[in-house]
Amino acid sequence: MRLTITTVTDLVISLDVAGDMEIDNFKALCALETNLDAQKIEIYFNGNLLIDSSKTLDSYGVKDGDMLLIKNSVTNYQSMASNSIASSLRSQHQVSHTLAQDNQLEIANILATLRTNPEKLANLRVNNPRLADAYDKGTEEFCQVLRNQLKARAEEEQRRIRMMMADPFDSEAQHMIAEEIRRQQIDCNMESAMEYLPESFGEVTMLYIDCKVNKFPIKAFVDSGAQSTIMSKACAERCNILRLIDDRWSGIARGVGTQRILGKIHLVQIEINGVFLPCSFTILEHQPMDMLLGLDMLRRHQCCIDLKSNCLRIGTTDTETPFLSDREIPKFSSIDNDTQQAIQESLNLLNKSNDNRMASKSDSRSDSSSSSSSSSASSTNSNHSEADIKEIMALGFKRDQVISELDTFNGDKNQAIASLFSKFISFRIIFDFDRILFLFFEKENVGKILHFEPYFENENNFSLPLFLYTLIYISRIIILSFDHFDY
Repeated sequence: MRLTITTVTDLVISLDVAGDMEIDNFKALCALETNLDAQKIEIYFNGNLLIDSSKTLDSYGVKDGDMLLIKNSVTNYQSMASNSIASSLRSQHQVSHTLAQDNQLEIANILATLRTNPEKLANLRVNNPRLADAYDKGTEEFCQVLRNQLKARAEEEQRRIRMMMADPFDSEAQHMIAEEIRRQQIDCNMESAMEYLPESFGEVTMLYIDCKVNKFPIKAFVDSGAQSTIMSKACAERCNILRLIDDRWSGIARGVGTQRILGKIHLVQIEINGVFLPCSFTILEHQPMDMLLGLDMLRRHQCCIDLKSNCLRIGTTDTETPFLSDREIPKFSSIDNDTQQAIQESLNLLNKSNDNRMASKSDSRSDSSSSSSSSSASSTNSNHSEADIKEIMALGFKRDQVISELDTFNGDKNQAIASLFSKFISFRIIFDFDRILFLFFEKENVGKILHFEPYFENENNFSLPLFLYTLIYISRIIILSFDHFDY
């Protein structure tokens, strides 16, 4: 049967043994494979120590495919752990010392690589933003952050080793062992790919061809995965065909992102390698590529993408055109950056508008509930004299109204009383104004009451009903000033 043997140092081996093999012989076999002392080896199966060396593997219930842990005895194990930790610390010290000696040269090489390779810098900003920020600040900051990250990584590795060596059967230690095995498998897979498939680690050159639209040279991107042939608005302007856009075909293009479709140009002659072909274009407002030759025109002209000959074959004309090399392909990094900046500005404006909208909603809600909240807050948290409050309440006002007015005028009793009287009189005037109008409608013409302008066009236009109405209204205001609010 085949057994998997693991050690505390992450060594994993497979052994083909017989089920009737004694534990003593099995220890000798394991010692031969792991370079451990056979007299001090301990074997664990399902968390249990196999003590009796005279028994067989079958007697302990070991079956085909099981995993066993072997390690030295406790005394030797502790010394081995301390020696391992000490050696790790020494190696860490040596690495730090070496880094301190070669720091300037190594950092200079890394910085030079980042300056000459924008793609690596972009990857650094995504994978390690802190180190990328330090790169923007200068060499010293970059060196300090890099040293701290290496130190933290070494400390984490030491902590992981200590935990695995302290108790290999702990659940977290088992998880670390499984993760270490998975990482080793990934590294092994990558090494195999680097040996047998190195092309997968390089960049693939996209398929571009040279063509002309309205006698203007364009580098067109051949994309059989695109449904329609696309041209950017800027390219259409350069080719002087923007006037032919039919905006009835406007809309939204959806793919990896979304873009606005300005419309469609139904027919334009496109020249490929001296041959003219009819073509239609969908015009996008923000398109980094000048032209994208889609599946509609590829099928229409029976095109064949020949990767062996590195050319595009056009079946309707029986011609071919070569694909462009890497150095001939246009770069769109600046356009992409501008587009990204425009998107970010749009998102910022959207966030600001949302914040303003939420602020206005909260203000309206606070205004609508101000009366109730102010009354409850004032009644519970009043800092005014109780004598002043009771004195104003004796005039016929409620306690919450009194406290609210005192808060408004910073405790000035006279101003609070005046404000309360003015509000009450205004309310009573409106009430009595409606009552007087009702009585007046019964005795006079409604048209005379609702149209006051004819009575004031000149001095001769004097109306007795209007005079009486005005006199009654003013008298009522005077009476209300001496009213004790009892009706």
